[in-house]
Amino acid sequence: MNADVAPPTVAIEVVALTKRYGEGKPAVDNINLRIASGSYCCLLGPSGCGKSTTLRMIAGHEAVSSGDVLLENRNITNLPASQRGTAMMFQSFALFPHLSALDNVAFSLKMKGMAKAQRHAKAHQLLERVAMGPLAQRKPAELSGGQQQRVALARALINEPRALLLDEPLSALDPFLRVQMRAELRRWQKELGLTFIHVTHSQEEAMALADTMVVMNHGLIEQVGSPHEIYNRPVNEFVARFMGGHNVIDTPAGKVGVRTDQMLVLPANDALPEGYAAKAAVVSDVEYQGTYLLLGLRNPGATHNASSSADASVMLSESQFAARPFVVGEAVQLAWAPQAAHALKPTALA
Repeated sequence: MNADVAPPTVAIEVVALTKRYGEGKPAVDNINLRIASGSYCCLLGPSGCGKSTTLRMIAGHEAVSSGDVLLENRNITNLPASQRGTAMMFQSFALFPHLSALDNVAFSLKMKGMAKAQRHAKAHQLLERVAMGPLAQRKPAELSGGQQQRVALARALINEPRALLLDEPLSALDPFLRVQMRAELRRWQKELGLTFIHVTHSQEEAMALADTMVVMNHGLIEQVGSPHEIYNRPVNEFVARFMGGHNVIDTPAGKVGVRTDQMLVLPANDALPEGYAAKAAVVSDVEYQGTYLLLGLRNPGATHNASSSADASVMLSESQFAARPFVVGEAVQLAWAPQAAHALKPTALA
């Protein structure tokens, strides 16, 4: 790092953070994480990996078993949620059905005793900011899913939090609206300059939104990095398989990862390009995906089972496939250039 460039300030830091339920393995197991101020961070992983539990401990909605949570160098581990300086946006939006959008946004200020005119004025400003001003008097049932989300966001911002915590906020939306709303979330985060911490199980969503991705597995952090780093250089087999778009290949030197779009499929008797490595395979699936075709491949002799996944997959452009079509059951070579492969470490559980 250039000595003249100051490192980014840290908004949220968790230190040896652990959550236990009973005597079993911790739901979150002694994790350490620093999230830069003003960044968009996505906690990502399969169901049960500890991502939502981590978010709830940061928010103060889940008690910490051991470890610490710091917000801008202030230890907030034992503070109630209302005193932390964070705000939570839930998957279900959790809007009061009997209140208007305006009163939903202003509700927490009402609980603090703020005068009606003052709290409504502040709520109106936020509704205007999220393009909901004209619908301020509508109740949640009269709003679309995207409109309800905008109201929920305005409500989360009413107390001017230092960090906004989002627990799978797009999962209740249909796929088209999900894409639209993630673009809006990213824009709002940049405009507000706030730190966003967003829990999701969607690799695509995390890559579209995040400055920093945190991939979790069984209560542990497997990898932290930018979307580009994690997609192109998954640190271990778990991350490579979870992120998708990679094949994990056993070699004499150990496991390596190779992107599916950087592999070749060749007829069984064709000569390999110079320097390429290869393994024998059989085509098990051919899927048309519009701009490309996805070939599923299995080891020779493997029993075909339509319900099981392929051992490997390769992306071919339409023109590549048209020049040399492959059919299910055909013997082929799965080939890759050495520079396209990178070594994979054991998972954090190994």
